[in-house]
Order: sequence, then structure tokens, then C-alpha cells
Amino acid sequence: MKAQEQKQPALRTRPTPNRAATFGRPKSGLRERLFVVIFEADTRAGRWFDFTLIAAILVSVAVVMLDSVSQIGDRYGTTLQTLEWLFTVVFTIEYVVRLACVKHPLRYVRSFYGIVDLLAILPSYAAFFMPELHALFDLRLLRLLRIFRLLKLAAYVEEYSILGHALLASRRKIVIFLSVVAIIVIVNGTLLYVVEGGANSPFSSIPMSVYFAITAVTTVGFGDITPQTDLGRAITSITMLVGWSILAVPTGIISSEMTAQRFATKPNTRTCPECLTTGLDENAKFCENCGAELPPFVQSPPSTI
Repeated sequence: MKAQEQKQPALRTRPTPNRAATFGRPKSGLRERLFVVIFEADTRAGRWFDFTLIAAILVSVAVVMLDSVSQIGDRYGTTLQTLEWLFTVVFTIEYVVRLACVKHPLRYVRSFYGIVDLLAILPSYAAFFMPELHALFDLRLLRLLRIFRLLKLAAYVEEYSILGHALLASRRKIVIFLSVVAIIVIVNGTLLYVVEGGANSPFSSIPMSVYFAITAVTTVGFGDITPQTDLGRAITSITMLVGWSILAVPTGIISSEMTAQRFATKPNTRTCPECLTTGLDENAKFCENCGAELPPFVQSPPSTI
């Protein structure tokens, strides 16, 4: 029985980003407590911080969307602008605090979420301090960049992280799949150009024929270009059937990786509220480092993807 248990393969685990090693965790003081709340542990303060920030992101994006409606913007423009600057100040403080509580702030600035945080606040300041930009392009384009705040949600929702890891893990298979699809549409487009091409034909070039082959493979069929010959219709029919057969391939690839992510071992982020020691046992009642009593461990619900 033991031999059989030893032969069973262990579940695959994915390396999770170690923010303490990447950005540098302070060793003590207020900076360490801020680092634990913002970046690292599953504490009560950390959960409140995440929930508050998620609510601010959603409301700020709703303000941007409402501002794009002319009737609402004309009537409540002052209120929406006030709310927008309020959220801009909040996100600016958050960005500065993130930089202040890490040892290597430039690493965070160059990271993906550091760039997203900067893009979330930059348009408002650019429109305020450089009004001459209006002469170059419509400032509404800068306001639309505030939708980048939605990308900040990916740092706080576990399912986003699972999907991101699944896409990253299956990138080679996806690239191979897309290359096969590209070969199919190029071959079909070339055949249709040979069969349907002519002086007054809509299949006037190979790129135009490839465009039609793409709409056929994806079963979109805009109807702006249609084959006129029987052979061209036969090729198009085969192309559509091939499209139906291959559309489910990337879904299976990504789903298998997401299943592996779901059953992968998750890092333990339980933290002592007194000495900020992380990685404590889920069933422990006292901290192994300082002996302080620990609050009940609240485990995140498993993903239902």
C-alpha cells in the first residue's frame, strides 16, 4: 500500500511571484506593516484594503463611463469631475505608498502593475498640467486611458491570476494553434484567389481573399464578399467546416491548464498580527515565533472555474 502511494505522481505546482524577494520587504517598522497589508499576507487589514480598492476601481470606472454620455456629462459634469479627481488623489496616494513600503521602488515602477498604476493616474495630471495637449489630440482619449484601472483588479481576484497563469503556461500550444490557423487561411485564400479572381471580382488580391477566408474559418461571414463559382462555394463550405472543428481547440488547451492551476498547491500566507511572521500553519492557535494568540484562519474559497 505504501509503495503504491509513493508511486503516485505529485500534483503539479506553479511558482508564485515572491513579492518580498522581487520588490524587497522592509525588516521592521511602519514600512513592513504597510508591505504586509498591501502586498503580502491574508490579514484582516489586507482584506479590507483589497475590498476598498476594488470598490474604488469599479466606481471610478463607472464615473468615466457616465462622463462619456453627453446628456449625463452636461448635467452632472461638475460632480463627475470632482469624483474623478477624488479617485485620482486616492490612487496617487496608493501608488506613492506602494513605492514607499518596498526596498526597490524602481522594480515596482517597471513591473506590470506598476505601469498600470501609473497609467491609471497619469491622464488626469497630463490634462491638468499640460492643457496644450488639446492642440495635438482630443483630451477625451486621455480620459479613456483611465479604463486601465480595470487591469488593477487582476491583482486582487484569484480567478484572474489562474487565467493568467493558464494562458502563460499554454502559450506555446496557442502559438502553434494560431500558426496552423494562419496556414489554413492563407492556403484557402490563395485557392479562392485562383478560382474567383478576375477583373471585376471582389477577390482582387490574395490579401483580400485571405480576409474572406478568415471570416469563413471563424464562421463570421460578413457578406461583403461572396464566392460566385461552384468551386469557390465548395472551398468556402469546407473552410467553414474546418473552422467549426478547430474553434474548440484553444478552449481545451486553456481549460486543461486552468484545471491544473485549480488543484495546484497554494502558498500559505497566514500572518501573525503581532510580529508579522508569515507562513504559519493553518491549524495553529499561537504564533511559533512570538507566541501571540492567532485569529481564526479564514481560507479563501476555492475557484469554481
